[in-house]
Amino acid sequence: MIFTERPGRLRVFEKGVLNPKPLFVVPDIEKSGESGLMSVALHPQFSSNHFLYLSYAYNSDGVRVRVVRYREAPEGLVDPKVLIENIPAAQFHAGCRIRFGPDGKLYITTGDATRRELAQKLDSLAGKTLRLNDDGTVPQDNPFVGQQNARPEIWSTGHRNAQGMDWQPGSNLMFQTEHGPSGFDGPGGGDEVNIVEKGKNYGWPIIHHTQTKEGLESPLLEYTPACAPASGMFYRGSAFPKFKGNYFFGCLRGEMLIRVVLDGRKVLGQDGIVKDYGRIRDVAEGPDGYLYFSTSNRDGRGKPAEDDDRILRLIPQ
Repeated sequence: MIFTERPGRLRVFEKGVLNPKPLFVVPDIEKSGESGLMSVALHPQFSSNHFLYLSYAYNSDGVRVRVVRYREAPEGLVDPKVLIENIPAAQFHAGCRIRFGPDGKLYITTGDATRRELAQKLDSLAGKTLRLNDDGTVPQDNPFVGQQNARPEIWSTGHRNAQGMDWQPGSNLMFQTEHGPSGFDGPGGGDEVNIVEKGKNYGWPIIHHTQTKEGLESPLLEYTPACAPASGMFYRGSAFPKFKGNYFFGCLRGEMLIRVVLDGRKVLGQDGIVKDYGRIRDVAEGPDGYLYFSTSNRDGRGKPAEDDDRILRLIPQ
């Protein structure tokens, strides 16, 4: 298992042991606030091409985010290729989650960089979902290709700060988790789970919480008080038969792992299944079919235990 640490280290966790030597240290990272090394994704054909993708913040007359492709080699990560950069960011609301979709395209969530008006501007990459080919070129079937003054990389608009993304098995619908306003930019709460589709506008900052408006998408699920969802994944394994097809995400402020039971677009129920480890950031399914999750209690907002931060594993009882 490969995971990121915000100071810029890429780490390997294998058979219950964390390798003390980083796989890679990003040399030009900006790590203040909520920025840093934010996401990692393996190419769908990683076993043959060894391509690995990182998203991280850097400083260029202010905080920006870039996505870089590397190739894994015996000597480490080599052949860096910048796929996209100059994505607006800030100490807060920098996004950023990267994932390959079922169509083989690379999807990127971006934050509004605390300038909420940017989420509605098609000439800005902030507050969007972006979609690229695996080499950084723009797919010609993106919804805004050829539209005047619109960035062709954009897939969806009107996002505040989405940090979780996965595709529902069977339907291939993209689900995202997103942070709602924090008081300075709107009433607190309003965290979201959204079904994100091509060319649609998810409303920020025109609507938020459970508000509705014609032409704008309201969330599938909304959380007030805030739970601060920081990840999102569908369970596909067999170790937990009752969890198959369920959507999981870690909550920072809510300090739990939430499980959502779905039938396509319909929510059948939800519950918090882990509540004893403080702030939970990421969650992933391991090759053994078990669930792994990481804590984030040393980010300045938690109450760390002596052995924080940790990666923990859930196994059937």
